[in-house]
Amino acid sequence: MNQIQGFWAGLQNVFGSFQPKDVFDILLVAIIIYCVIKLVRETRAGQLVKGIILVVVIWVLSGVFQLYMMNTILTYIVQYGIVCVFVVFQPEIRSALERMGRGGKHNLFHLRDDDAGNLRRRRAVSAVVDACAGMSKSKTGALIVFERETKLGDVIETGTILNAVPSVPLIGNLFFNKAPLHDGAVIIRDGMVYAAGCILPLTKRNNDVAIELGTRHRAGIGMSENSDAVVVIVSEETGQISIALGGVITRNFTRESLQGELANLLLEPEDLKSKGGFFASLWRNKNEK
Repeated sequence: MNQIQGFWAGLQNVFGSFQPKDVFDILLVAIIIYCVIKLVRETRAGQLVKGIILVVVIWVLSGVFQLYMMNTILTYIVQYGIVCVFVVFQPEIRSALERMGRGGKHNLFHLRDDDAGNLRRRRAVSAVVDACAGMSKSKTGALIVFERETKLGDVIETGTILNAVPSVPLIGNLFFNKAPLHDGAVIIRDGMVYAAGCILPLTKRNNDVAIELGTRHRAGIGMSENSDAVVVIVSEETGQISIALGGVITRNFTRESLQGELANLLLEPEDLKSKGGFFASLWRNKNEK
């Protein structure tokens, strides 16, 4: 009973001194926290943040269980970690400040409309499949990245923002060998051709990659190693269609098998027309573990 009375007295003291400026203070802090979370979600910085949180949790637990050596080491890491954070996140912080300065509807506070998201993704898959089938016949090289949970804001920054509705002519024109953006990758975000001419990281496992695969395939594998993105590659030499996911590349997709695989990997369960697929089963097994 005394605890309840003490708790109630504490609440009365807090709300008794509450002023209008405190509301503004709380809203300002909430906006800053929201902006930080949105910044992290839009880039691969989210993976680093998880690592930082894990280090902090271990640091707290080492103090609770009196693990003196571990606690001392982690204390130094936490003390000087703020400097490391600014160094590691320098590109993301700079990008966020630039967007805040530009303002407009695409600034840091813009919320993306998610209505009809499945329809957009279906349309994107259909356009990519048809475009890849055509480029395979003409032996036009292509590199198309479907963004998923891992946001690729830092990769998008290396290219040109389009945010265009996907279509076969658009994708074909982007990879036409005399087009300015044909050497880079196209990023598909939420069913839209979001950026083109993007530079992807090359795989570092060169010994594990077939010697006949060139830079385009190695970039696709590298992108799939650094994120959960689905990367579609069309060979300029052979016209062969491949998919890279989780650092694994599978080749020789036909139009039909490409359609089924992308549907399994990218569309919601109710939209699936094909239940099979090597990569889909691989991804489901990974998530189940």
